[in-house]
Amino acid sequence: MTTDPYDLITMGRIGVDLYPLRTGVPLAEAETFGKFLGGSPSNVAVAAARLGRRTALITRTGADPFGTYLRRELRAFGVDDRWVTPVEAYPTPLTFCEIFPPDDFPLYFYRQPKAPDLEIHEHELDLAAVASARVFWMTGTGLSAEPSRAATLAALAARSAGARSAAASGEGAHPGAGDATGPRPAAPPAAARPGRRPAACPGSRPAAYAAGPDGRVTVFDLDWRPMFWSGADQARPHYAAALRHATVAVGNVDECEIATGERDPHAAARALLDTGVRLAVVKQGPEGVLAMTADGDTAGVPPVPVEVVNGLGAGDAFGGALCHGLLAGWDLERAVRYANAAGAIVASRLACSSAMPFPDEVAALLDGARP
Repeated sequence: MTTDPYDLITMGRIGVDLYPLRTGVPLAEAETFGKFLGGSPSNVAVAAARLGRRTALITRTGADPFGTYLRRELRAFGVDDRWVTPVEAYPTPLTFCEIFPPDDFPLYFYRQPKAPDLEIHEHELDLAAVASARVFWMTGTGLSAEPSRAATLAALAARSAGARSAAASGEGAHPGAGDATGPRPAAPPAAARPGRRPAACPGSRPAAYAAGPDGRVTVFDLDWRPMFWSGADQARPHYAAALRHATVAVGNVDECEIATGERDPHAAARALLDTGVRLAVVKQGPEGVLAMTADGDTAGVPPVPVEVVNGLGAGDAFGGALCHGLLAGWDLERAVRYANAAGAIVASRLACSSAMPFPDEVAALLDGARP
């Protein structure tokens, strides 16, 4: 078994998504449902695996048949599930949605009395693996309750300790995008569906504009879910604590307002950069995406036109593809355009995890979108 660092480790929410197989039908009238792996960081890991990245997930499920299903799905999608463990006390969460294209997708979370993914304990973490991953991705939901909050902050602190060590030694300070001197991850396992295994990706250093002094990327997906908090004031200090460790912050306008108090995309991006992150990404729905770096670069990317079926997984596809672009060392605009296209593909499909695109699909959409 390889000991090389993972391309991407994500941490946080997992569950079973149950979606009506007919769009435009309220749950009260729906009779048939599709069952899918769900949870934002879980989907991000799947999205990156589909693009050829070696990924792993840190989370917990119930000790029940749905938990067994989720672990099986992760392995089928090419995501390492070694840190996905059962919790006897709580059932695996379920999430239902209603699908009213193009922009109305109500979610109903069943995470009571407590979701197992909030029972991640600091002492259970493989902090060495977390610290060495080329990209680490965590979410706001992981900060909403203990012991997950302390475990998430401990994982972030392990990342920061490595960055401080690199800065003190003068090693790895913002390596060039083409620098391939870092460890080469092993090829990922088969990424889930017959005949669609992506090629292994090269082990070049992540894009310097998104990395810390150690050349690694730590992403805070702002992931504001108001039903998991008593209010915005409860969340803000924990968001601030996490931002101190992140090199990248990603969120929509509502999420950026929770983190910064700003709703204007440019003001929100600048406020995120003021916290110390190196890359701020503000998703604006039909207005596209704004990305801004601490080095002064800005990319405004319009949406890719598609017929929307279900927009719920688009942000997760965007996240996984953004990680892929950063890992490849792409320039800012190329990385964001690619992520945008991946998100558009998933928005045009019913499911989330199983809808994550392969490289040829993203390339085809980008080729078709060029004037």
